[in-house]
Amino acid sequence: MHWTDRRRRFRALLAGDRCYHPGSVFDPISARIAEDLGFEIGMFAGSVASMTVLGAPDLIVLTLSEFAGQAYRINRAGNLPLMVDADHGYGNALNVKRTVEELETAGVSGLSIEDTDLPTPYGTSKPRLIAIAEGIGKMKAALAGRQDPALCIAGRTSAISITGLDDAIARGKAYEAAGVDALFFVGIRARTELDAISAATTLPLIMGGLSGELSDLDYLSARRVRIALQGHQPFAAGVKAVHDTLKALREGTAPSKLQGVADAGLMKRVTRDDDYSGWTRDFLGG
Repeated sequence: MHWTDRRRRFRALLAGDRCYHPGSVFDPISARIAEDLGFEIGMFAGSVASMTVLGAPDLIVLTLSEFAGQAYRINRAGNLPLMVDADHGYGNALNVKRTVEELETAGVSGLSIEDTDLPTPYGTSKPRLIAIAEGIGKMKAALAGRQDPALCIAGRTSAISITGLDDAIARGKAYEAAGVDALFFVGIRARTELDAISAATTLPLIMGGLSGELSDLDYLSARRVRIALQGHQPFAAGVKAVHDTLKALREGTAPSKLQGVADAGLMKRVTRDDDYSGWTRDFLGG
């Protein structure tokens, strides 16, 4: 399949002057729903991937092949540009290069590589970061693994909540100098922090973990934030819906009395029933 067009659309959003909330997606149907509803970008998080693929918490037990496989299933289901959280790149800088190669092949439009020391080392109880020099090496390896120049690579750090604002700025500037296309900051809690980061860097910004005073899109746009995550509630909502539906059935509720079930029209739309009906007529003589 050809992925470059959606990557160009993704880059155009980063190069623009507006901030967008991505739709948090986790499988082909959720991605189609986000696309049908008009989301400009889809976001596939490592935490959601772990829960979707393994039913496991976000402890970096998911493998690269499992993550890339699910990203490919999402991408082939539609045309929504997909940003993914590639965590630490599944190892050292050489693994990062391989991660970019696999995720590019899977069709992602953008990916982030972070500088958290993952998976959690033995004997540690709090998150910690790798050295800036090692982080720079990972960013350079990620860029070396890219073959399609339209693919966006973002350097990600949670330094602001681990080592402080000054270190977050130092890491952002170092990764910008290494050549990444965007900077992804997690843990910003105040406008003063974002103001300082925006003033010290020049690349498009991506933010995760928004708080109250950072929810204004006009303010974020003026600070060069182009993507602002809102969390991953759609997956949690799906878990709740399945739990409640199965519980109701187990307790004796008749299928016709269930609440919150997608009707036939919605199911046909998200499964692209019209397309398959047309292909059946064209190719099977139906």
